[in-house]
Formats: sequence, structure tokens, C-alpha cells
Amino acid sequence: MKNSIRISAAVALAAAAILAPAAAQAVIYPPSGACTVTPATVTPGGTVAFECDDETFGATESVTITVEGATGATVGFVKFAVTSSGGATSTASGALAPVDIAFPSDASGVYNISAVSETSSGGTSSVSVTSGSTGGGSLPATGADNSALLGVWVGGGALVLAGGALAVAATVRRNRNSVDA
Repeated sequence: MKNSIRISAAVALAAAAILAPAAAQAVIYPPSGACTVTPATVTPGGTVAFECDDETFGATESVTITVEGATGATVGFVKFAVTSSGGATSTASGALAPVDIAFPSDASGVYNISAVSETSSGGTSSVSVTSGSTGGGSLPATGADNSALLGVWVGGGALVLAGGALAVAATVRRNRNSVDA
């Protein structure tokens, strides 16, 4: 009885050791950068094309596309809220043909787009949604306008000078009083 249990355990262990590598090979691990977005920067309300290279997925399998953080983004023809996702089918070569993704008119920032399937970890890419009005290619103005604070700086400087003058006058007065005494 004990021998048959040991033999069964050994057979099960051997089967697991033999079949484990086969199960690990069933998953496709595409190279980084397998998916791209064109264009990489878009204005609010704009549309980008998301696609993945050959052999990113298995042939003609269902692919789930997710846009993280894009409230109201439209993947293909389906509109979703908050995190948007939609589906597509890979080509016979395992590629993902370009899928249009439209961003809402109030979108801004960087959005990550990912594509995964049952047999592949897929790929990711990102798109920057910017207003496009940066004043002729320069960076947008941020922070306080220092020219509007000129009065505050002048007033503060005058107070510092007055305080310094009072400190000097008090020191001179003390020195005179100590010399006279």
C-alpha cells in the first residue's frame, strides 16, 4: 500500500516536471515597444491610431484595449467612462491593426493605452493630450506673475530698510549713553 502511494506521488511529480515547461511556453511574451500610438501628442478632442506589431498576439484572437484615466474616451466606436476599454481581433500574423481612439474635448495629460489577450501580455504605449496653445512653441506660463507683485516687493524692501535703520539708531544711542555715563 505504501509503495503504491509513493509510486503514484513520484509519477505525479514527474508529470508535473515534464508538463510545466509546456504550459509556460503557451504564453506569448512580445518585445517592449511592440505597440505604438500615432501621433504621440494630440489636442483635446483629437483621435490617435493604436496598433501592435506582428507576433504580439496569437493569430486571430480577441484583444482587449484599455485606455487608463481617459474619462469618456472612445475606443473604436464604443464610448466608455473613466477607464475606457474595447475589443478588437488580431490579424493572422498576430498584429493589431490600427484602432482609432478619440479623446474628449476636456482631456489633458498622459494616457496609457494597453492591449492584452488570453495568450499574450500584449503591449502598451502612451499619448500626451495637450492644449496645443503654448505661444509659438515655448513652454506655457505657470506660477505667479512677478510684475504684479512689484508693489509687495517694494513695500517689503522698505520695511526691511526701516527695521535696519531703527536697529542701527538704537545701537548708536546705547553706545552714546554708555560713553556719557
